[in-house]
Amino acid sequence: MKTKLLFFSLIVTLQLSAQNYQNIHNKAIFVDTHNDFLTQTMEKGFVFDSDLKGKTHSDLNRMKDGGIDAQFFSVWSDGEQLNPYAFANRQLDSLDAVIKRNPDKIVKVVNSKELLKVVEQNKIAALIGLEGGHQFENDLDNMEVLYNRGVRYITLTWNNSTPWATSAADETNPEGAKNSEGKNGLTMFGKEVVQKMNALGIIVDISHVGEQTFYDVIATTSKPVIASHSSVYKLCPHPRNLNDTQIKAVAKNGGVIQINFNSGFIDPSVEPREIVFIEKHKIEIDSLEKSGVLLYHAEESMYRKYTNESYELRAPFEFVIKHIEYVINLVGVDYVGIGSDFDGIYQPPKELDDVTDYLKITKVLVEKGYSKNDIDKILGGNLLRVFKANETK
Repeated sequence: MKTKLLFFSLIVTLQLSAQNYQNIHNKAIFVDTHNDFLTQTMEKGFVFDSDLKGKTHSDLNRMKDGGIDAQFFSVWSDGEQLNPYAFANRQLDSLDAVIKRNPDKIVKVVNSKELLKVVEQNKIAALIGLEGGHQFENDLDNMEVLYNRGVRYITLTWNNSTPWATSAADETNPEGAKNSEGKNGLTMFGKEVVQKMNALGIIVDISHVGEQTFYDVIATTSKPVIASHSSVYKLCPHPRNLNDTQIKAVAKNGGVIQINFNSGFIDPSVEPREIVFIEKHKIEIDSLEKSGVLLYHAEESMYRKYTNESYELRAPFEFVIKHIEYVINLVGVDYVGIGSDFDGIYQPPKELDDVTDYLKITKVLVEKGYSKNDIDKILGGNLLRVFKANETK
């Protein structure tokens, strides 16, 4: 009888725990600050409001199923893109078209008041981030047009530097590009860019920027910044990640670090193993390149073709939690959030296959004893604080 009672008690406890984390997740305002689906549309023709399970990390219905309340869609192009400003506007057109077709599911918002209203209506609040300052082509008038179209953060650089700001990729490369003043960091115009963003109400995003650019931003900005999709350097020493001094500087600024899911940014063992994987399939990759396929897509196709091999390259799920907790332990729970980079990465961690899996993070945080208030902050509250602090109207 005692054994039966103990078993029954265990079942009830597990059920209550499941209800607890599901309730916490459902009641929180979940915000993901970086999703690259628009690139999938531009490069592969995928339509967001269609069923894309098995093809992408995201689609409209899966975002709803995953409990996403607010999603920043990334507008991206690399440094080789001709007319990047026009290309950025085409991506915005594609998002606007999806929203126009689905007003009962997704609505574009431009401030925190609108965001909260849309969430109350049980719709997804769509926001926009510009990944790479080269896309406004050194023209502050172009930046203002993009702001008027809904852009609410700008990642100052992608991997390529601009004439006015150097990227992490270039600052960590001895032969990397310098800014127009022949050095690393922000130029005088770069500081003007940051000030213009502050004045408009565009959040300054320091993901992808070099360390000198980072510190020039911190010295220039009058508003809290974000790292829209970056992780912790101490746990995974990749140039895209933030070191302890930078994390402390973001916290002092009142900003927030949104943890990136890319396996190579959270688990230091992944990148060396990926190099071996790519080398193993180099003949196929070279053949695809010769046929006109971009290197990026040729490599990606190997991950999709050799699924068993590529699965074993993925970081363990718990590494995402380790990065979240590292920031919390270093500077507190007010300065961390989620910036998945879904549909912009090959390899998310195991168990985080797509946008329907966010609940697993909440479950682990509950199991670790985090309070509802702290989980609310991690899932979106911290980002909303920064968003509101950057608003000018």
